[in-house]
Amino acid sequence: MSTEHQFFNRELSWLEFNERVLKQALDKSLPLLDRLKFLAITSSNLDEFFMVRVGGLQLMTRRGNNRPDPSGMTPNEQLQAIRTRTDAMYEQMYHCYRNELEPQLAAAGIRRIPTDQISARQFKELEKYVDQVMLSVMTPIAVTGADDFPLMLSGSIAVAVRLMPSARIGGDRNFAIIPLGQTLARFYKLQSQQSYDFLFLEDIVGMMINRFFPQESILECAPFRITRNADWNIDEDDVTDFMAEMQEVVMARRQSHCVRLEIQSPVTSVMKSFLEETLQVDEAFVQLVNGPLALSSMMSMTSMREYDNLRSPSWEPREIPDIDDQRSMFENMRQCDVAILQPYEAFDPVIRLIEEAAADQNVLSIKQTLYRTSKNSPIVNALCRAAQSGKYVTAVIELKARFDEQRNIDWAEKLEQAGVQVIYGVKELKTHAKVCVITRKDEDGAIGRYMHFSTGNYNEITARFYTDVSYLTCNDDLATDAVNFFNAITGASLPGRFHSLEAAPFGMRDRIQEMIDAEIENCAKGIQAVIKLKVNSLVDSQLIQSLYKASQAGVKIEINCRGICCLKPDVAGLSDNIRVVSIVDQFLEHARVLYFYHGGDERVFISSADWMPRNLDRRVELLVPIEDANCARKVLDMLNSSLSDNTHAWELQSNGSYKRLHPKNKSEAYRSQAVMSQLTDSRLKEHQRKKMKVLEPHLPPEKQ
Repeated sequence: MSTEHQFFNRELSWLEFNERVLKQALDKSLPLLDRLKFLAITSSNLDEFFMVRVGGLQLMTRRGNNRPDPSGMTPNEQLQAIRTRTDAMYEQMYHCYRNELEPQLAAAGIRRIPTDQISARQFKELEKYVDQVMLSVMTPIAVTGADDFPLMLSGSIAVAVRLMPSARIGGDRNFAIIPLGQTLARFYKLQSQQSYDFLFLEDIVGMMINRFFPQESILECAPFRITRNADWNIDEDDVTDFMAEMQEVVMARRQSHCVRLEIQSPVTSVMKSFLEETLQVDEAFVQLVNGPLALSSMMSMTSMREYDNLRSPSWEPREIPDIDDQRSMFENMRQCDVAILQPYEAFDPVIRLIEEAAADQNVLSIKQTLYRTSKNSPIVNALCRAAQSGKYVTAVIELKARFDEQRNIDWAEKLEQAGVQVIYGVKELKTHAKVCVITRKDEDGAIGRYMHFSTGNYNEITARFYTDVSYLTCNDDLATDAVNFFNAITGASLPGRFHSLEAAPFGMRDRIQEMIDAEIENCAKGIQAVIKLKVNSLVDSQLIQSLYKASQAGVKIEINCRGICCLKPDVAGLSDNIRVVSIVDQFLEHARVLYFYHGGDERVFISSADWMPRNLDRRVELLVPIEDANCARKVLDMLNSSLSDNTHAWELQSNGSYKRLHPKNKSEAYRSQAVMSQLTDSRLKEHQRKKMKVLEPHLPPEKQ
């Protein structure tokens, strides 16, 4: 088999993933607001795909780059295939919204009122809103072409207006643009006693357009939306002020070329041509949309409390049995290592650890990486307090985290003002590792080092709906490695030899390769050989070929890969022993877990890295062994559960399509996320039951 036939194209594989998300929206067995949520996620995913992946491919074709990818497709061939797939996806999305979700939402009391059905009372209400608010906020702008077209942010919506030509406004200057901006809410809720009646902002503009142009004859109104290229890089060798340069990148993204133009239909060819030519967008990526633009904005409706009956019950994070709330986190971690399976278990102990470290007078230093954080991050605030109290605090904050650049710049400035030693990531690399090391002089006078490693970000919001693994430990070897790691990336040096950890782009790829080779060798000796993986994306051609080699040697390989997978499973003579599944369910599968049977000496790792060239070669990542046996078993439970799902899992076929798995009968149904939630609940209840059997007296302080 030729090399190009051994891999799926990564862009089409990503679209397959988004198709699986869309299938959740199409699933009539799901509650109504769950379906709307998945439709909003599908739309949001497409936005980012166009900004990054399509934008990058368009730049490649403009530069004359015709080099094929590992699947054998050139950039132009990929763009053509993408257009075909996304056209079909749009058709499915809007058919679902118009013909199923919108009517059902209306029946349930969430009604988008057609403008021709507005009552006299509602019309007066809208007139008042337009006159007092919208006319004051929005600015109609006359345009003749690209030179006087207003600057629009990527993803923003505007209404294009075609006016009757007149001498008073310049003859042929018969177009105007009304940017909707970001100040006013996308939805306007009409006064209603028994239901949620609403209009989109652009519905109101179209309905009241004569109030914006009282002396003109209006020929046409067309809501539209642009998507700009976000695939920007900088030459870090010539940068003297990196933060200023990243702010320039954020600004440049606002003016980059338009990769996609969405126009709400119906629209005349005159208006379509004007927008297409003025925005200089490729005709192949002008999308006529038969419904409201930016379905991603519907996400805000999916959490309305008064409609809880229209969505699935949520699984709330549980307390962690291994953590005693009556003891400090330092006491808890000295007692035993702790693995936290998020979001089944609460992220709170991680926040608590850093907040306690900030307040503890015995803490000497805190070193932490920050890739993506929340808007009002308690962790960042704790680091500021720690520095202000005189502790030595170092934060490696990645300014190149795409779409979070401005937030991270703002956090970096706040941290610096508080006295934190801030490192803006690593030159030419992105620091994607998730690690915190706290050094403390313990009560016995010894120096203790307390660590947190994770597969996810230091973000308490996403920790409630991303599946991730956190590992809290005082292991000496891991501590030495973690300190070595920090000193290397902050001191512009290569790390020394690690005892247990492995890092990209240094030795992670080699370490993974060694583990795969060990399974191949054991299989050749007649020893059982098994590899199990849980990743978000599997793209790296070198490691894929290593997995093919392992499969051909007889190693049993199971992979839970949520998104992009360029590996072809179950191909005779190539990958007979490889099975790949993807889960799309209530939580976003985000954990990276690696398992190797290793001749019975089982090895379990967590990692910040997916198996992609960018992660292994162009990012600073960590591969962390779970040294504690109880923690390793707990993490392996999560991995095995994700490989056992037969209700919300899709199995990758050798032709690149995915097949939804179904249990043979109801009694065999296995929903991984539900099982993990139940297992977490059972662990907590068992812990509480055992605790109730122990009578613990209150002792006087001197006898404690």
